Amino acid sequence: MGTPKQLLPIQGRSLLRHLAAISIASLCNPVIVVLGASVHQTRPEIEDLPLQVVENQHWQSGMGTSISAGLAALLEQKPALNAVLILVCDQPFVSTALINQLVVAYQSTDYQIVATTYLETVGVPALFSDRYFSELLSLNSDTGARQIIQQHLNETYTLAFPKGAIDLDTPDQYQAFLDNEAVGE
Repeated sequence: MGTPKQLLPIQGRSLLRHLAAISIASLCNPVIVVLGASVHQTRPEIEDLPLQVVENQHWQSGMGTSISAGLAALLEQKPALNAVLILVCDQPFVSTALINQLVVAYQSTDYQIVATTYLETVGVPALFSDRYFSELLSLNSDTGARQIIQQHLNETYTLAFPKGAIDLDTPDQYQAFLDNEAVGE
């Protein structure tokens, strides 16, 4: 990207601040944001918000280390926690309504995982019951929460989230997102 993608502007604020704000407005509490590379640039974007920032010192080892660092910090705050919702920063169409749908689906079904589906993928955003905390805490590579979902598909409730397929990993993807936003798609 040439710049931390978390700082890309969308809807008048950085992608990071946007996703932090919608998370804070959701049913989820507390909100923890895990930062890795470029933490000195990204932390100022959200340090005034009511959330906890966790610095992942092992971010080079992959996204799994961010998940485990965030969950460990969350369990320090709330040892009796029974579920965790995981988001990634590069899905600009995640909304408070979607987060709340995941929480309500978890509360109203007997499923232990509630995940989103897009482009024949089952992935994040996803909510995991405490049954999977040990697996999430042991993640340490480039494989993230999707790996756990795949291993437990029979215990997973899914919600369609077609726009979850849109993520911002390259300058071309970001430009396509901006072009679509400009025409109101």
